[in-house]
This record gives sequence, structure tokens and C-alpha cells, in this order.
Amino acid sequence: MAGPIRVIVHPPSPSGGRRVRVDGEILGLAHNVTDVAEFLRRAGLEIDPADVAEVPWIDWRGVGPEHWGPQTGG
Repeated sequence: MAGPIRVIVHPPSPSGGRRVRVDGEILGLAHNVTDVAEFLRRAGLEIDPADVAEVPWIDWRGVGPEHWGPQTGG
């Protein structure tokens, strides 16, 4: 692979959950950091769920890893 892996966790959807994308491919809709870790494991990237929120190569869009439900307010 040429260059670093790019992982994007998109903002929460209106119905809850967040899309997870690795190098442009959507892996699924995560509802917590354990789901993100599982999607990454399936993509060949082993990571402990406890570390998902801390790794610098995951781009948390909109809000951080503590938000999984639909956006409210605003």
C-alpha cells in the first residue's frame, strides 16, 4: 500500500450510528468504538477497542468518539 491508511468516522446519522470509511471504502455503520475496531479488524487493521478513540490516524468528523446517536439541537 502506498502511503498511510486513511480512516474516517463520519458524523452521527439522523437515525444514529456513524459510517466508517477506510481508504474510500465504506465498511459499515458503527454504533460504538467496538464496532469501529471490528470493522478495522475485518479490513486487516488490528486495534484494541480501548485504543480506537486515541489513535491519530482515525479522523473523527463532526464530533468525537463519545457521540453515536443522532445530532440534536443547533
